[in-house]
Amino acid sequence: MKKEYSRQLIHASGVFIIFLGMVLDPVIVILICISIVLFVEAIFRIDKTRKIPLFSPILRISKREDDERGFVYFFVGIIITIYLFKFNIAIANAAIIILLFGDSASTIFGKMFGKTHLPFNERKTYVGTLAFFVVGFVGALTQLPLLPALFGALCGAITEAYSPIDDNIPIPIVSGFAMSLVIYFM
Repeated sequence: MKKEYSRQLIHASGVFIIFLGMVLDPVIVILICISIVLFVEAIFRIDKTRKIPLFSPILRISKREDDERGFVYFFVGIIITIYLFKFNIAIANAAIIILLFGDSASTIFGKMFGKTHLPFNERKTYVGTLAFFVVGFVGALTQLPLLPALFGALCGAITEAYSPIDDNIPIPIVSGFAMSLVIYFM
């Protein structure tokens, strides 16, 4: 479980992207995200043959053996979200916050307290999904009004629970579309 806490802390540390999005042009933020992916991919490759000060210990603590590409999907989801919702950076930021904190909360609370599994998905629990919704909702409220934040978190939680692909890509995109629709119809 310690490894999972480290992973989720790293996952949530992506909040720096929100701050960058508040002060930089979305294209610059996308380029920074692409640079991070390329840098981390290089670190992964080098780490296979030799130890890298600072980075190798972090990888040992937090990397899943069976999932070396999770960080790529994470940044792909963020990059697509920033691109799609650059017309309203608050929507993009809220969708990214839902991914960062909702997904981390669902993993931690689901593993710690989740006993009852969701129908049609034995890997997810009601507790994890509820944690995703609550934390994602509170996070989205920092960027948007109540109704869009509520629907964004709800759609994100359902996406996290039932996505057939790595959830780091569809969570912010689906959340962003849901929040955009609510804002459009308000």
